[in-house]
Amino acid sequence: MKLKLLFTVLSGFLLLTGCTNDSDSDLLINDSGSEPITYTNAVKSIITNNCISCHGTIPSNGAPMSLMTYADVKNAVLNRGLIDRISRPQGADGMMPLGGTRLPQTSINKIIEWNNNGLVE
Repeated sequence: MKLKLLFTVLSGFLLLTGCTNDSDSDLLINDSGSEPITYTNAVKSIITNNCISCHGTIPSNGAPMSLMTYADVKNAVLNRGLIDRISRPQGADGMMPLGGTRLPQTSINKIIEWNNNGLVE
């Protein structure tokens, strides 16, 4: 009986102390898989599938700029409020895509992560 109690106490102790966190970076979760989010592996396809119909080489439907290249999209994030515009609630004034359905939050999160990680091409 004493052995069973000792085993239970030791198991509980190991369970509570066995998993430690030495740094905040251990807590970061990359839900995109093992690769960091880059323009090429994630952002380009989001932009192509949702924005190019208006933000093409020659912008249409009142779009003020092209989003065809890495440089275009990077500039839009840094200087044109792209993240703000795609993050607005459905139907809000200035929400992108204009007149369309708000991007899925997972897509918005990838663009935010790309920005937070330095806009890697």
